Amino acid sequence: MDRQPESAPLLIACALGIERLALRRGGRGSGPVTVLRTGMGPEAAEAAVTRALADPALRDAAVLATGFCAGLAPGMHPGDLVVAEETRGPHGATRCVGTELLVKELARAVPGRTIHTGPLTGSDHVVRGHERPDLLATGAIAVDMESAATLHSAGRTGVRPVAAVRVVVDAPEHELVRIGTLRGGISAFRVLRSVLPAFVEWHRSLLLPRR
Repeated sequence: MDRQPESAPLLIACALGIERLALRRGGRGSGPVTVLRTGMGPEAAEAAVTRALADPALRDAAVLATGFCAGLAPGMHPGDLVVAEETRGPHGATRCVGTELLVKELARAVPGRTIHTGPLTGSDHVVRGHERPDLLATGAIAVDMESAATLHSAGRTGVRPVAAVRVVVDAPEHELVRIGTLRGGISAFRVLRSVLPAFVEWHRSLLLPRR
C-alpha cells in the first residue's frame, strides 16, 4: 500500500440525507474528514465526486463510498456489513484498498455484526427481488447505485486509495418498502452510525510510513 501525503484528507461519499445524518451522529474522527452527500444514482455520484475532488483542498483525498445497499446472497440480514473487494460498473471494476484492515476495524467498531467481503456491483435503479439471482450469479454479493460510480470517478481524477463499505438494509428474505420505517432500516441506520471510527483508522493507516 503506497503512503499518502501526510496532509491528505478523507472524502466519505454517501447518497442520502439519512446516511449523512447517521455518519454525523457517529461523531468526529481525527484528521481531515469530509462527508459528501452526492444524491441518488450513479450520475449524481459521478458529478458530485468529480466536483468535490476538483477542490485543491481535496486533490489528494482518499475516497470511501458508504451508505446502504441491498444484499444479494441468501442468509444476509439488515445491519450486516459489506466491505467491497472491488466495485463493478459499466466502466469496469475498481479494486479497493485495505479491505482486510477495514474488516478488522469494523469488527472492533461494531462487534457482533456479520461482515461480508466480495464484489459490490452497481445499478442505475433500486433492485427488486426478481433481479437479485441474476446479479448474484455474476459473483457480486451486494448492489447499490453509487459506489461504483464514486470509485470510478475518484480514480479518473487521480491516483488515490479508494474503498467501499455498505450496510445491508434489505436482503433476499428481508425486503424493505421504505428505508427507516421498518425494523431493518432502523438496524442499518444504527450500524452506519457506528462505523466512522473504522473509516478514520483505515485512513490513518494510509498516512503511516511503509516499513
